[in-house]
Amino acid sequence: MRMTLLASFLLQGVALAGLGKLAPLTVKDVSLMLRSGYTASAITSDLVARHFLGAIDADAEKQLTQAGANAELIGVLRSGCYAVPTEDVATLRKEMVARVDQRVAAQEESEKQTALYQKQMARSRVAATAPGAAASDFTKTLKGDLVTSKNGILNAYNDQALDGKKLIGLYFSAHWCGPCRKFTPELVEFYNRAVAKHPEFEIIFISNDRSAPAMEAYMRDLQMPWPAVRFDKIVEKAGLTRYAGSGIPCLVLVDAEGKVISDSYNGPTYRGPAKVLEDLDQIFNRASAPAVAQNR
Repeated sequence: MRMTLLASFLLQGVALAGLGKLAPLTVKDVSLMLRSGYTASAITSDLVARHFLGAIDADAEKQLTQAGANAELIGVLRSGCYAVPTEDVATLRKEMVARVDQRVAAQEESEKQTALYQKQMARSRVAATAPGAAASDFTKTLKGDLVTSKNGILNAYNDQALDGKKLIGLYFSAHWCGPCRKFTPELVEFYNRAVAKHPEFEIIFISNDRSAPAMEAYMRDLQMPWPAVRFDKIVEKAGLTRYAGSGIPCLVLVDAEGKVISDSYNGPTYRGPAKVLEDLDQIFNRASAPAVAQNR
């Protein structure tokens, strides 16, 4: 991790506290700049401000040449005229190592907090499915805060439509999530096929998007036919978000009392939302079986 951050640190050119200037360029930096379209003169201008750290050996020259460096630029780097002053090298390396250590510590703390969050979510999910945890007025937590997308415009959802719903799919998803955008059309197709025959079924979208416009665009672009929790109300819906897994897309099927029937997660194991659709198909098939037998 430390070596990766060190390379990133050099490439980003962040200011070094002790030297009061940008991090020097390396062979890798110059190569990336050339591949990104920088001209030799532009790189030379950067060298004036940032200097150059490293040596130009045969491997370095080959790397630069493959990136598009001309003989003049390679000659300038080889000459050492832009090299970091000898008296600054030790201080520079010390600053770089210290900054990397700070970033490593920050990354480890971030990972620690992420793991803690996932554990908290797991405990919440267990509580949501534990005996006695179901709430008989589960649908009441949804009413008043739902919207639908029609012709690209969000409108208030008719809460009375929730009455009589016995199967509710809580869909945690986001426009920025590639796997979500891949799965959502499949869910739309399933919903349109199922809801006509099973009016007791509904899906509620709980957005993980970063803004209300992003959520609206997602609903519009993917033509979501189901209602969604208003973006500004999601943070207040702890009773819903506790069902969410540690990743998306996540589909959780609950009954009218909020009891989990099927889930994209089996504990910490991600099975995917397609598993919930399979379970729904089985539920629908069992529900229609008596009618088929009677017709025979």
